[in-house]
Amino acid sequence: MALQTLVKVGNITNLSDARYCAGMGVDLVGFVIDKFSDDYIPSEKLKEIQSWLAGVQIVGETQSADYDEIATLLQSYEIDILQISEASLLPAISHLGKPIILKLDADSAYLEESLKLYSQFVSYFLIEGQELTDFFLYHLKEYAADYPVILGFGINAHNIHQLLGETPIQGIALKGSQELRPGYKDYDELSEILEAIETE
Repeated sequence: MALQTLVKVGNITNLSDARYCAGMGVDLVGFVIDKFSDDYIPSEKLKEIQSWLAGVQIVGETQSADYDEIATLLQSYEIDILQISEASLLPAISHLGKPIILKLDADSAYLEESLKLYSQFVSYFLIEGQELTDFFLYHLKEYAADYPVILGFGINAHNIHQLLGETPIQGIALKGSQELRPGYKDYDELSEILEAIETE
């Protein structure tokens, strides 16, 4: 199974989502490692899930702004890539030896400045927001031409081909969901997008 672009699926909380994504050819599967989050996954559970996976890279997702806390988390979690939201940590975090995804807000007045300032430290910029406006798409073309941007909002099965055709983004980011009950999932939205970008 192969997809037309790089795909990250984050906020994964269960084996069902993780195995589905791996089977569909998703490149990056993300797990929240912050204890305060509803989507938090303990390191022991992540290790168990990882034992069932092949062909994907594991992303540890944190909102922490504390360098020491993140450094400690990296000792507990076996991840391939670290995703952070606090840009000011980048110079120090980059020395911890993990590729980094920096999550940015599409509505930030400092978005373009952040892309320029931090590109030397990151593998990807994940841009999330509320509404995918024509104004943002216009600027996204410029941002993605110069920087490794993953788009993380406003994506559906109807606009995915237009987005990939009209913007030079590196990939897209989607999110997992909680299980209805163990082993039972509703994959409708996720599967529609992934199936739309399957290649022969």
